[in-house]
Amino acid sequence: MRIGIGYDIHRLVRGRPLILGGVEIDSEWGLKGHSDADVLLHAIGDALLGALALGDLGHHFPDSDPSYRGIASVKLLEKVMEMVRDQAYTLYNLDTIVIAQKPRLAAYIPAIRRNVADILATDLGSISVKAKTAESLGALGRSEGIAVHAVCLITQDSR
Repeated sequence: MRIGIGYDIHRLVRGRPLILGGVEIDSEWGLKGHSDADVLLHAIGDALLGALALGDLGHHFPDSDPSYRGIASVKLLEKVMEMVRDQAYTLYNLDTIVIAQKPRLAAYIPAIRRNVADILATDLGSISVKAKTAESLGALGRSEGIAVHAVCLITQDSR
């Protein structure tokens, strides 16, 4: 078994779609980034890469590479899952916390969990997505951005 920890944060800006877990959230604010800035999928990718000791998303998909401009983070996470399978591992479980003062995410959590489970080709029961506010403290509490913490456990396949 191997454990990985992931973290990501992006600034909220007007005029961009807000994508979390590959699901578009109804909001006038979106996340700024080179890709679609899906902070949840980025943290998950970093957790998986960390469990494999393969660095982070920026190492594999640098923002200096124009081919990743505007890319859907779903595609990046699918490539990370190929790395997991190539190393003969399977995702056992994933736990995430999305820290966002706004918008409220509770209504979106079921769809996000289903989508993440589909992307990772695993059971819904292996995926946890929780949404918390920052209690109006700091930059996240002022709704300047959204951050995500992710922890995963992967197990070696018995091939």
